[in-house]
Amino acid sequence: MREFRQQLVSALLVIVTVAGVIAAALNFGQQSHFALPDDGVAWNDVIQGDADHVVAAYVTPGSPALKAGLRTGDILLSIEGVGIDNALKATEVLARLGPWKQASYEIQRGGDKFTAKVIIGQVERDSTIFYQYAVAVIYLAIGLFVYFRRGSAPRALHFFLLCLASFIMSSFHYSGKLNNFDKVIYLGNVVAGYLAPTLFLHFCCVFPEPQKWIRRRGAAVLLYLPGMALLAFHLGIMFGYVRTAAPLLEMRWMLDRAWLTFLCGMYLAGGAVLSWQLRTADDPVVRRQLTWLRNGAVIGMLPFALIYAVPYLMGVPPNHAMNLAVLSLPLIPLTWAYAILRYRLMDVDVIFQEGYVYTLATLAVLSIFYGLIFTVSRAGELSGTAMVALILIAAFVFQPIRNWIQEQLDRYYFYKDRYDYRRTLIEFARELGSPTNLAEMLESVADRLIRTLGIRHVAFFVWDEAESKFRLELASNRRGKQTENVPYGLDMSFLSASPKKPYLFFERTRNLLDVVSHEMPVSARRSIAELELTYYLPCSARGRTIAYLGVSRTESGDFLSSEDVELLVTLSGYVGIAVDNSILYQSLARKVEEYEKLKEFSENIVESINVGILAADLEDRVESWNSQIEKLTGISRERALGRKLAELLPSDLCERLGPGVDNVYKFVLKPKDVTLNIAIAPLISRDGAQIGRLIIFDDVTDRAELERRLMQADKLSSIGLLAAGVAHEVNTPLAVISTYAQMLAKQISGDVEKAPLLEKIARQTFRASEIVNSLLNFSRTSPTDFVSVDLNKVVRETLALMEHQLTKSQVTATVTLDEKLPRIKGSPGKLQQVFLNLFLNARDAMERGGVLSVSTSAHDGQVLVTVKDSGAGIARENLEKIFDPFFTTKGAKKGTGLGLSVSYGIVREHGGNIEVHSELGAGTRFALSFPEAVVKRIEKPAPVEAMVEQVATTVQTIATPTSLQVSTPVGQTAVASQNDRLIC
Repeated sequence: MREFRQQLVSALLVIVTVAGVIAAALNFGQQSHFALPDDGVAWNDVIQGDADHVVAAYVTPGSPALKAGLRTGDILLSIEGVGIDNALKATEVLARLGPWKQASYEIQRGGDKFTAKVIIGQVERDSTIFYQYAVAVIYLAIGLFVYFRRGSAPRALHFFLLCLASFIMSSFHYSGKLNNFDKVIYLGNVVAGYLAPTLFLHFCCVFPEPQKWIRRRGAAVLLYLPGMALLAFHLGIMFGYVRTAAPLLEMRWMLDRAWLTFLCGMYLAGGAVLSWQLRTADDPVVRRQLTWLRNGAVIGMLPFALIYAVPYLMGVPPNHAMNLAVLSLPLIPLTWAYAILRYRLMDVDVIFQEGYVYTLATLAVLSIFYGLIFTVSRAGELSGTAMVALILIAAFVFQPIRNWIQEQLDRYYFYKDRYDYRRTLIEFARELGSPTNLAEMLESVADRLIRTLGIRHVAFFVWDEAESKFRLELASNRRGKQTENVPYGLDMSFLSASPKKPYLFFERTRNLLDVVSHEMPVSARRSIAELELTYYLPCSARGRTIAYLGVSRTESGDFLSSEDVELLVTLSGYVGIAVDNSILYQSLARKVEEYEKLKEFSENIVESINVGILAADLEDRVESWNSQIEKLTGISRERALGRKLAELLPSDLCERLGPGVDNVYKFVLKPKDVTLNIAIAPLISRDGAQIGRLIIFDDVTDRAELERRLMQADKLSSIGLLAAGVAHEVNTPLAVISTYAQMLAKQISGDVEKAPLLEKIARQTFRASEIVNSLLNFSRTSPTDFVSVDLNKVVRETLALMEHQLTKSQVTATVTLDEKLPRIKGSPGKLQQVFLNLFLNARDAMERGGVLSVSTSAHDGQVLVTVKDSGAGIARENLEKIFDPFFTTKGAKKGTGLGLSVSYGIVREHGGNIEVHSELGAGTRFALSFPEAVVKRIEKPAPVEAMVEQVATTVQTIATPTSLQVSTPVGQTAVASQNDRLIC
């Protein structure tokens, strides 16, 4: 329906335009050949008394009437015997007589009547009237070009109506024949005279975009009210619908003055509106158009207003000098034409092509139309309905015929070889999505554009995500790729990521470059000048601009036609999609490569881990099987993948790997007798869904053997402590026995029978002492030198040793260490043994996992360490026994009861203290305190000889008995000395 309305409007406009052109041509012929008679008197209708009279209002000096004796105020009664009752009748009689004829005028002057012989002259037509026909032709050419070339564009119909009204106003001139055609010409001139200025002001208010106030409903009607009111009044006076007391001649002068005021005022107001629009316009093409439209309106109308309109309004009759003011009026249509042709993309060639097409299409339609009329009329008289039907048929077949003629002319005349290029360019645009290489795709597009449109060079600018700006990707001309020859460091900041226009347009000027905004950086303007590109078309995809297509002028230096620019706008959309596809493909290729590297890296990590790892799906089918598990099971990866666990692992192990199992400890895998710790974890996808299980086999064969040896060593340590206790207890009775044996031996030294017995007792006592000392030496540790110790470091190292065991037992360690903790004096090894015992006890207390908390601090010269677990706790009755040797609450073969006892001894050895706080179900907390290390001044040691002498004196004093005199043989004295040493 919309297309039907458009075709109907176009048909009506064609009819009106053709009629206007024919009428203007006829009127031009009349103006050229018809001589308008003139007697030199301005006759006016005046009411005097009860009668209407035709009175001479003005007699031109030197005119035929003045020479015949006529004066101002004379009453005209008749001309050549024809009674004159109004001024129009006098004009009609003179028109019938023609110029250079003698006529008898019956005149009444005062109360007297007389006859005057007047030789009728001829009105000298001013040559400027023919000048206005040229102006009219320019208006019509511009209007036809815009409407028939850009008929679908906004305000194209409005502009055509403005040009058509201006054409009628400039080409319809009253000839004076006073026939019906002359009346139509006069009426058309009056209507167009009021309509054209109003249409111009309205166009200025809506170009390039409507003003806010005029968008309101009914606001545009307000612009037409003044002109319509004046037109209605003018027509009322002309047709006699409006009667006034003023003479008709004076009313005509008044209407002429009103029309001149209206004409000049509307055009100058339009110029002011265009100036306001120019201040807010951003598009360079629109700014240029507005500039020329404004200049044409002001420069074309202002001289006419000053030279002709103002003097006429002041009562000066028109003369040739005033008529010369029309010389400035062509500036209005000429500037419009320049603005359209120069800044609407140089469609001059298209004008002629479209003219050919429309002419041929019109001739074809007329042939069909008259053929149908001839065919139908032969059957009988044509009715009005049949004529209307034939007109509609002709209107509907016009467009298909025009399209067919356009295609044929493009193919065989206008474009020839380029026609196939232009068609294949669109087809090529639709195939742009297939190439994946960005550089090759852009080079192909550039080559097609240069060959098809005949342009100098093309460039592509692609959005750089890293730098958040557009960068030059390709510059090309007929010789191929020229990117390397483009200057370095281009500033492309003028390319917006969110363009508001279908393309950017830049025109080179003498001074570097004339751009829209003078606030644009100089570097950006210099870049535009160096690139020498006129059009920048955004290439969009997925709602964002990802590239720009830059195109220069043609090889001949002309701008591209509107058709070519529309073609580029269409192509830029396909280019945007193609660039986006290429970028996405390259990104996908990079991600695939990264994925392969990541996959290989992950597999390398899995292969490098010294544990066996397998992944199984929800049906226990193996999906991953690393080399370490191949060594453990002897089953290759190729055999394992895709098979169920029950087919690969022992049945007893599969039973223990059932649902809900997290760990299997110390499982002996046959036949290699490998001891394994097995951990089972769910295999989770990115969306959090479980897709299988991850089973980790840790070979702990060596670790199990080491634990066995440590257990044995623990037992030996217990034996050593037991031996130390036994030695201490046995030494005392042996000393008593030895002493009394020696005393008895002294008393009975002369008894040959008893003395040997006592000697044997003493000898055996010595032997027992040696055995006990051997046990004591076995249990005694070597002396340790205390050094400055950082307890934080000891805690960290101990936790590092315990990390695997804590993780295996699902124990989480939280450490809060005072980084400014003072040092203490002690043995790092022994202190590590203390913390190791405490951490192991904490781990054993948390059978199902828990939290081990370790913290350090300093207060009042003491260094404090707190070890807390979240285990089961210690019963109250056992708290006082935990530091006793051999006391343990653990099961068989799980502890000796010596760990806390040894730890307590080490803490006390360091001058510290250890306390325990525990509640059943709430965990246990051990609090250790050590004195801070005090840096003392080291004095110079005494000589070694003096120290040895002092020690010897002390030992001699202590070792010499005061109440025992020994006088025995040498052997007995030696035994006594040994016993004395033992006793001491």
